[in-house]
Amino acid sequence: MTKYRTLVLATIGFNFSFLIWFSFAPFTGPMADEFGLSLAEIGILASAAIWLAPFGRILTGWLSDRWGAPTVFAIVLAYVGVFSMASAFAQSYTVFFIERLIVATAGITFVIGIQHVSEWFDEEELGTAEGIYAGVGNAGAAGGALILPRVFGENWSGPLFETNWRAAFFYTGVVSILLAIVYYSIGEAAKSDERRQATAESATFKQWIHTATRYGTVVLALAYVMSFGLELSMNGWLATYYREGFNTDNLVLASTFAATFSVAAGLLRPIGGYMSDRLARNETDILPFFTGRYREQWTFVTLCLIVLAMIGMSLAGLTGEVLLAVGAGFIVGMSCAFAEGAIFAQVPAMFPNSSGSVAGVVGGVGTVGGIVYPLVYAAPLMPTLHTGYSVVAATMIPILLLCAWVFQPHVASRATEDGFLASSESGAGLPTDD
Repeated sequence: MTKYRTLVLATIGFNFSFLIWFSFAPFTGPMADEFGLSLAEIGILASAAIWLAPFGRILTGWLSDRWGAPTVFAIVLAYVGVFSMASAFAQSYTVFFIERLIVATAGITFVIGIQHVSEWFDEEELGTAEGIYAGVGNAGAAGGALILPRVFGENWSGPLFETNWRAAFFYTGVVSILLAIVYYSIGEAAKSDERRQATAESATFKQWIHTATRYGTVVLALAYVMSFGLELSMNGWLATYYREGFNTDNLVLASTFAATFSVAAGLLRPIGGYMSDRLARNETDILPFFTGRYREQWTFVTLCLIVLAMIGMSLAGLTGEVLLAVGAGFIVGMSCAFAEGAIFAQVPAMFPNSSGSVAGVVGGVGTVGGIVYPLVYAAPLMPTLHTGYSVVAATMIPILLLCAWVFQPHVASRATEDGFLASSESGAGLPTDD
């Protein structure tokens, strides 16, 4: 069936996008040696991989609603491939840094695929379908950590390049361009012309402002900061953390340790979406505070797990046992996966005709965590490399409190109508009882 072909196509496209997005992470050591980078500068490079994602995701989410996912996905994959190939030839760190900034916009394809999948699947299947798409797609970061340093090893000597990371960037760029051609050729925007037209007609600037400021959109966006934003930060940082924090000089081994997090954060994400679907279908309450708000209850539980897991990450690191820290990292990844699946089960279910625009806001704002958190991990003020995880956990508490307020039944029932800026048609723009 076409909907399953769409799911496979979107998943492959996003999986590779994630791989090329974080293709720099396994090679931070040799790149630092060549360009003379300090540990703090490596942290900036990891942070910079996310800088353009917030605006890019917001824009491409809206464009996907307006012009259809296949066209937008193909354009992004094509230019990312070109700049990845160009970065392989950079001799100046400034030129290299700018080119990798552009390559890092590969991450904006997430919202394009979310929109594409939502145009083909019914509401009761959305959590599972989006979880499979995003989960397997996110695992591309693990693929990069496991595959790239092995294919392009320290003793690489191949066509065009004698340096392993330059070869990796060039050949992944070639694959990105080929994948762009495939996506444009066989992708179909929606399951019916009527569905495509309804989505396109909703993609106006006025409607975007309205949906972007609803309570539901804002709180899910902030929840995504502490889940997906956290995942991004860890994908770009953990190889460095395991190498520097535990004196693990072996590049492949450090990348393998880091990949355990990416595997958990990616492949377990469908469970988060499936649980959201199941609780909603069976109308099962697991938290008495949010009675009747089944998806919200599961989302809140998963966000609490993230905070606890991050504290555990610090405690595990302080023991000095690297395998204990790797296990803690796996639990953090699992918690992120469950939360992300829960959040993106809610997005298309709440906004069926504006899923691209809302996914763009949620996905775009969510990436801010990937920008800020690496700067905390690598901050010179931290007493050890292990302390930053608990500091990040503390910054998540206000987001949890806001979620607890919005997820209350009398607020949640109007979360798609009332918002923080523009008023709803009912007038007040404030939460009211049914």
